Formats: sequence, structure tokens, C-alpha cells
Amino acid sequence: MTDQSLPESGVARAAQDVASLAALRADRAEEDRRLTADVVRAIVAAGFARHFVPADHGGSAGTFTELSAAITVVGARCAAAAWSASLMANLARMAAYLPEEGRKEVWKDGPDTVIVGGVSPVGRAHAEGDGWRLSGKWPYISVVDHSDWALVSGVVRTGAGYEPRLFALPREVYTVDGTWSDIGMRATGSNTLVADDVFVPATLSFPVSDLHGREAAGPVSPCHAVPLQAVNGLSFCLPILGAAEGALEYWSAYAAQKIRSWSPARPGPGPGPGFYEEVLARCSGEIDAARLLLERVARVADKGTGITPVETARSQRDCALSADLLVGAVNRLFRASGTAGHSDEQPLQRIWRDVNSAAGHVVLQFGPCATAYADRVLDRSAGRHDSSPAGK
Repeated sequence: MTDQSLPESGVARAAQDVASLAALRADRAEEDRRLTADVVRAIVAAGFARHFVPADHGGSAGTFTELSAAITVVGARCAAAAWSASLMANLARMAAYLPEEGRKEVWKDGPDTVIVGGVSPVGRAHAEGDGWRLSGKWPYISVVDHSDWALVSGVVRTGAGYEPRLFALPREVYTVDGTWSDIGMRATGSNTLVADDVFVPATLSFPVSDLHGREAAGPVSPCHAVPLQAVNGLSFCLPILGAAEGALEYWSAYAAQKIRSWSPARPGPGPGPGFYEEVLARCSGEIDAARLLLERVARVADKGTGITPVETARSQRDCALSADLLVGAVNRLFRASGTAGHSDEQPLQRIWRDVNSAAGHVVLQFGPCATAYADRVLDRSAGRHDSSPAGK
């Protein structure tokens, strides 16, 4: 997925080492409901945290294409580690929208700062002096136990009504409630972040709308000119793609053994080779289709500027459709693995849980994405919006 015309950060080359370590630690991370510290250190050392950090703050200002390849590699061995790495990278991209003084504060110790957070405006803030006074509880903040900073959203009153803003918080001003109890993606440690009456200077805040309609402040790389809607689904779907590819690899080894041991002279009670061949062809095809869709999303994002409304809506559609394809493929593989694949000792059951849990994210629901896409395409065809072909 690497585009040779764009600079590389090295994260794709380093991803295999992260994947190997994450696979070794996966059982312990599941039990602890958080990644182990050495896996987090490996993710940071590989360059995920700095991948989208602006170059003038020591970061890589990298591409979505390279990050996509890296996340997929990690996801094939541990979906939770891939999810955490993806969010580290993408939250740092959002932090690039802070005013210059705020960016300097966040990355004062270097570009490998671990930033976590979310854009759901569940906090409340009011103006105070040269900043804001913020309180709230933000659930489902992945890898928060290992964070240095958090970027969270709260609603503030303005002259025109209410406005959601993002606030950057250093680790010492928030606490973590251990609320994460889901059956899948256990190792993401997606606990609840709590901030109680915290003062946030204006330099550490910006309107959420900036993510949707303007370039980041300061020197702009292509990754800092992409509207959030065009890439938000990508950050959540790539770990699912990696996990599905890992599931296919595990299942294929199982199926190959079944086919080798089958004989028409003594067929046994199980299905014959044709059953496994059909499952393999269908699932691998669905996974390949999802990969091709997500590769296009990444290529469009790497344009930076000039992404049309139709392209944005299409990318949202493609991510949600890919999630559906991948869930279907993994569910079919799991069903076709027999009771052996359902054992606690087998990674396939963890992948199955992780994929179904991850695909429940709100941005990967096909219905809303289908509506947004249809609205754009139908408006475009009536001449009221973008005139570029929707299918390119």
C-alpha cells in the first residue's frame, strides 16, 4: 500500500516487530484488559505516535497509505494493539490543529507523546479568563492507562448557542475509571477518562469544526489538510482488516490439515474438501475486496487538499462496507473452524470477538454512511454540488 511518490516514515517496516511482540502478549493483555507496557513502548518506538505529528515538532507528517499498511500488519496478530496504534497516530493528527503555543506544550518532550481521546462532546465547559473550565466523563478512551495527554470534546456556550470544542489535557489533570468490560477488544483498555473542574488555557483548545473544514495551523502537510470525515472510518476499520487477514491465515492452516486428512475411502463425519475450498475462496475474496476499498480511501486522503464532498462520502461508505465484508468473512471462518477453533487456546475465537466488537463503532455503521453518500451523489447529479464522477 506504500506510495513511492510520498515520503515514508518507516512505521510500515517496523510494524512486524510490534506484531510479533503483541502476539506473544495477547493472552496477558486480554486478562489485564489493557496492553502490556512493553507493547505500548514498541508501538511508540515503531513510530506510530509520531506518524502524523507535524515535522516542525519533530514528527513524521506521514501518509495514510503507509500507516494503513502498518496497522494491518499489527492487526493480523493483535487487533487491540493495532487499534491502539491507529488511535495514537490519529489523535496526534488532531492535536496538530491546536494553536502553535499549544502544540509546543503537547510535544515539548518530543514527538513520541502518547495522545488519546475522542470527539464525542460529552463534557461541559465555560469560559474563564484566558481559557475554559472543563468537567466531564469520557467513556471508551482506548489505551488511556498509557497516555501522556488526552484530547477530549466538550460543549461550550457561545453567543450563537452551543459549540463543541476539543481540549488538550496533560496526564496529571485527569483520572481513569476502570469501566471497560466488553467481550471483544479487551486489551484496548478503553476505560473512562474523568476531568473535574479543570482549567484549560485557550492555547490548548480549538473548535471541533476545525477538523471538518480547514487545514491544521502552522506548516501544513497533506495529512493535516484532510477533513476528519474522509479518514475517521479508516482509523477504526484497518485493525479489523488486519484481524481478518490473521483469521484467514489461522483458518487456512486448519483447513489444509482437514483436506490432507480426508479420503474418499474413509470420508468420516465431517465435510469434504469442497466445503473448505468454498469457504476459503469466498472469505479471501471478501477480505481482498475490503483491502482494495480501504487502499483507495488512503490514497484519496493522501491528496490532502482538494478532496471533494463526494469523495469524502464515498470514503465513509467504503469503510462501513469494508467492515461489513470483514465481519461476514470472519464469522464464516469462525463457523467453519469447528469446535477446535472455538477453544480458549486458539487465537481465532479472540479474533472473532475482536472483529465483531470493533465493527460496532458508530462510524462503521452502514446505514448513516449510505444516507450521507446518497445525499451527496443525488445532489451532485442534480447539479447542486460536486461534479466529479462518484465512482473514480
